[in-house]
Order: sequence, then structure tokens, then C-alpha cells
Amino acid sequence: MDHTAHQHQHAPGTSWRMAAQATLHCLTGCTVGEVLGMVIGTAAGLHNAATVVVSIALAFVFGYALTMRGVLRAGLPVRQALKVALAADTVSIAVMELIDNTVVVGVPGAMDAGVSEALFWASLAVSLVLAFVLTTPVNRWMIGRGRGHAVVHAYH
Repeated sequence: MDHTAHQHQHAPGTSWRMAAQATLHCLTGCTVGEVLGMVIGTAAGLHNAATVVVSIALAFVFGYALTMRGVLRAGLPVRQALKVALAADTVSIAVMELIDNTVVVGVPGAMDAGVSEALFWASLAVSLVLAFVLTTPVNRWMIGRGRGHAVVHAYH
């Protein structure tokens, strides 16, 4: 018996579209936090490392908050909604943050560019696009195993 074909039959709902939607949802919250953190750090003249830390922290806060908003609307108490958001988004946000911060830090001069400079915004935009492209397969894999955003689907 071909177990590979059998396994794929058990997860017919795990499509690239579903993974892309989950990634886009996660990316929305991450982007708000990431951009806000980069703008705050750059405008305040923070050291590059401090700017990255602020960006990552805000990306997690906004990413979790966006998921919690929907889950709270479904009637879950705050504590349970937080558990769902942590289960749904932690890996996705972590992968996105690893990718987008690596790109921004790796682009020469991007971290030192001011918020009024095209290099700042171009490197940030490229980093977020790459984060989306590279995180989508991760989310597809997790959803196919009942993890990640699959946890949230029970509350929609």
C-alpha cells in the first residue's frame, strides 16, 4: 500500500491557498509591529540591535493581538484566546522575524537609513515579501499536521 498517497488523502484541506491566507494574516500583524519598531528605533536614533529588538517585540505583540481579536469575537475568554494565539502564531512569527530582520540587517546601510530614505523602506518591503514567501510553506506544513493556524480555524 502506498502510505504517501494515503496520508495526502487525510489532509485534503491543506492547500497552498489556505497556507498563504494564514501567512498573510500573520504577516499583517507582524508588519504593523515590524514597521512601527523600525520607525521608532530609527527615529529615536536607537542602536541597530535595540531597533531590531523593539521591532521583534512589537511584531509578536501585534501578531498575537490580531489573532486574539478574532478568537475573542468567537467568545473565548482572554486567557484561552491568548493560548490559541500563542499556539497559532509563535512559529510563524518567529520564522518571519528571523527572515525579515536578517534581510534588513544584511542590506548595507538599511539600518542606518532614515525613515525618509528609500533604502529604509525598500529593504523593509523586500524583507517582508521574502518573509511571506518563505513562511508560507512552513505554515502549510503546520496546518497539515493540525498545528499553527489550524488551531484558529476551529473558532471561525
